[in-house]
Amino acid sequence: MLAVVPIHSQFHDAVTILTIDRTRRRNALDEGALEELHEAVTGAVAEGARAIVLTGAEGHFCAGADLTELEDVSFTRRLAEVLRHLAAVPVTTVAAISGSCMGLGMQLALACDVRVVAEGARFAVPVAKLGLMVDRWTIDRLIRHWGEGAARHMALTAAVLDADDAHRYGFTQVRGDLDAAVELARRAATLAPLTQAGSKLGLDVGTAADPAYDEAFARAWASRDLAEGRQAFRERRSPVFEGR
Repeated sequence: MLAVVPIHSQFHDAVTILTIDRTRRRNALDEGALEELHEAVTGAVAEGARAIVLTGAEGHFCAGADLTELEDVSFTRRLAEVLRHLAAVPVTTVAAISGSCMGLGMQLALACDVRVVAEGARFAVPVAKLGLMVDRWTIDRLIRHWGEGAARHMALTAAVLDADDAHRYGFTQVRGDLDAAVELARRAATLAPLTQAGSKLGLDVGTAADPAYDEAFARAWASRDLAEGRQAFRERRSPVFEGR
C-alpha cells in the first residue's frame, strides 16, 4: 500500500502552494505531518519560490493538532520552532483559509504574513477546553492580528469566530478562496525580494534597534533591484526584480 503524503507541493509562476492533506482528521497535524510541512517550507524557499500559499485539502485549513496521536510538551516545543521558521522565511506567505482553522491551524495562520479567508471559515483557540496552553509567541501574534479583545474572547472562553469576525477584527486581508490567495501571492512574487525580506524583519522587531534590520535596509538601498525599480519607473514599464 502506498504511503499517504500529508503535504502536497505545487510550484508555478514563482509561487509554491503547500496543501495539508489529512482530510480524515480535517487536516489536523501529527508529528510526522508537522515535520513534512517544515521540510516543504524549507524546500520551497531553497528552490526559489518568491511566495508561498499554505492551504488545506477538501474544505478545511487545519483543525489543530491531532489529539488522537499526540499532544505533549515535546511536540509543543517543536511546533514553536516550526512556527517561528515559517514566520521568518524571507518571502511572502499567504494562508488560504476555509472551514476549520483552530488550535494549531490558527497558529499556522498567525505565522503567515497575510490571510485570505473564505465564507464559512471558523476560528478558535480552544485551549481552555483542553487544559493546555500555547506559547507566549502565539499569544503575542493572536493579540497583534486579532486585537486584545478578540484574543481574550477566544483564549479565555473558547469562543468560535467566523469569517465576518475575521474581517471585522482585521485578521483577514482578503475575503476569497484559494484562487484569490494564489493571485495575491503571484502579485507579491513580482515585487522586490530584498524589500520584502527586510520589511518582514522590521514588522517583527517593532521600534527597538535591530542590527539585522539595519543591514537589510542598507542592502536594499544598495541593490541592483533598486536601480531596476527606478529605471522601470522612468520607462513606465513593470520592473523585473532578481533579489540582488
